[in-house]
Amino acid sequence: MRLVAILALGALALGAAPAPARRAAGAAGLVHVRLETSDGPIILALEARRAPKTVANFLAYVDDGRFNGVSFYRAARRRADPRFGFIQGGIQTDARRILPTFAHEPTSRTGILHTDGTISMARRLEPGSAGGNFFICVGAIPSMDAKGDFIGYAAFGHVVSGMATVRRILAENTGGGSDAMRGQMLAEPVRIFRAIRLDGMPRPTDRPRAWLLKVPK
Repeated sequence: MRLVAILALGALALGAAPAPARRAAGAAGLVHVRLETSDGPIILALEARRAPKTVANFLAYVDDGRFNGVSFYRAARRRADPRFGFIQGGIQTDARRILPTFAHEPTSRTGILHTDGTISMARRLEPGSAGGNFFICVGAIPSMDAKGDFIGYAAFGHVVSGMATVRRILAENTGGGSDAMRGQMLAEPVRIFRAIRLDGMPRPTDRPRAWLLKVPK
C-alpha cells in the first residue's frame, strides 16, 4: 500500500509505568490521546464531533494497541524553509495491523484546516483509502485542505502538547524513499512505544491482533 501525502518497546520499561488517568470526554467533543515516542511525548486533542468517522478510526487503532511499537518514518521538509513541513507515522504497510477503511471527511465539511500542529490522515490517491497512517503539520499547509475538485486530506485534531517533539522529528536525518516520498524517509525511524486514550474508556474492536502472534520456529 503506497501512501501519498501532498508536498503527503524496546528497552524502555513501559510496563512499570502507572496507568493514565481516565477523564470524561470534553464538552467540546475532544478526545485526548498521548503518543509515547523515543523522541518524547505528544498529546493530541481529537475532534470527535467535527470529524466523527476519522476520529473513530484513529481511536480504534489506539484502543486495539495497533499503534504500539510502530514509528514515525517520514519527515517531509519544505525546501524553501526546512523548519516547516510534516512528519508521518503509523503502521506503514503492515497488513497484520490494518483495519477497514472509512468514508473520507474533507476539511470543507469538518472545518478543521491544516494549520500548525494539525493531525490528519495519510491516504492513497483515491478517497476513502486512509487507514492506519497519519501525519502532523509543522506550520500551516493549506494545500492539503479541500478546495474545488481537490478532496484534500482528512484533518481530525491537533497537538496540544509536544510540538517540540514533533519539530525534533522533522529535523531528523532523511534519505531513501521513492516518488512523493523520495529523500523523506527517516534514517532512524522514531519509535511510537504506546498510544493511549486519555478520555473515556477504551473501546477495542473484536478483530484479530495478528501482529502479536508468535511465529513458530
